[in-house]
Amino acid sequence: MELRHLRDFVAVAEELSFSRAALRLHLAQPSLTRQIKNLEDELGVRLLDRTKGRVTLTEEGRSFLVSARRVLALSAESVERVRRLHRGETGQLNIGYVANIHSHLLPATLAAFRRTYPNVALNLFDMTCAEQLQALAERRIDLGFVGLRESLTDTALRGECIAHHDVLVALPRASSLAKKPRINLQDLETLFFVGFSERSYPGSRQWMNSISPQAGFTPQILQEADQESAMLRFVAAGLGAALLPEQMRSLPHSGVVFRSLNPPVKVESCVAWREDNASELLAAYLQIIRGVSGRAGDWQPVDRVR
Repeated sequence: MELRHLRDFVAVAEELSFSRAALRLHLAQPSLTRQIKNLEDELGVRLLDRTKGRVTLTEEGRSFLVSARRVLALSAESVERVRRLHRGETGQLNIGYVANIHSHLLPATLAAFRRTYPNVALNLFDMTCAEQLQALAERRIDLGFVGLRESLTDTALRGECIAHHDVLVALPRASSLAKKPRINLQDLETLFFVGFSERSYPGSRQWMNSISPQAGFTPQILQEADQESAMLRFVAAGLGAALLPEQMRSLPHSGVVFRSLNPPVKVESCVAWREDNASELLAAYLQIIRGVSGRAGDWQPVDRVR
C-alpha cells in the first residue's frame, strides 16, 4: 500500500463519485477505479458500495477514511517539518552566557531571533566563561557569550568581538579615593586588586596585565573570586580594588563605590563558537547579534594565541 492509494481513496470517499474524484486527482477514471479495486483486494474488505451509479461508504470504509486522513496528515506534517528544518526554521539553538555581563544585549538578540524563527527552541545556560568553553568543546552549546578575548587563548574556537565596554574601578566605600568622582589610573598603583579567578574566567590575569602599558604599572592581585558577587564582597571588605565592566554597577554592591577612570579603559566582549559548527541557525543568530549590537560593519575575528 502506498500513500497515493490512500489519497485516491480519500478523494473518492469525499466526493462519493469516481468521475469527480478522477478530475480532482487529474487521473483517468478507469485508472482510479482500478486503484480502488486493488486497495480493496489488498485489504480484503469492501470500502465502497457501488449501486446504480451511486457511491457510498461501507462501515469499514468510514472507519478506514478516518485512518487514511490521519496518515496523510501525518505525512504532510513530516514533509513540512523536514522542509522547515532544511530552511533553518525549526530545531534548537543552545546558548551560554554570563548573566551579569550580557543582561542587555542577550534579551534583545533573542527577541529578534524569536520573531524570525518562532519554531526554534532556544535553550539558555547561565555559565561562567570556563564552563562555556568546556561546553563548546563538548558540543553541548552552539554559542557562548564568553566575554574576554583573552579567554580564547590556546583554544580552537572561533570568536568575534561584539562590544567594547567602559571599565570602572570598584573601591571600598571607606577608601580615600572613593571621595573622588573620577580616578586617575596612576592613582591605583599603590593598591592591591581583587581579580576573577582563572578557574572561572580564564584570561582574566592576562587582561589585567594588558592594561599595564596604559596604567604605567602592573596590577598586584591579592585575592581572586569565582563569581561577581564574591568579588564585590571582597572589595567591600577592603581586600582590594577591582576593575570591572560597567554593567557590574547594576549588581547589589553595599559598601562598594564605582568610579570612572582617567584615561578611560575599555574591555572587549566576545562571543565564541566551534569553527566546524555548520548550523544555519547559528549563522542566523550571529547575524542578528551583529545587527542588534550595531557592529555589523566592523566585526573582526578574535586573534587566537597558541
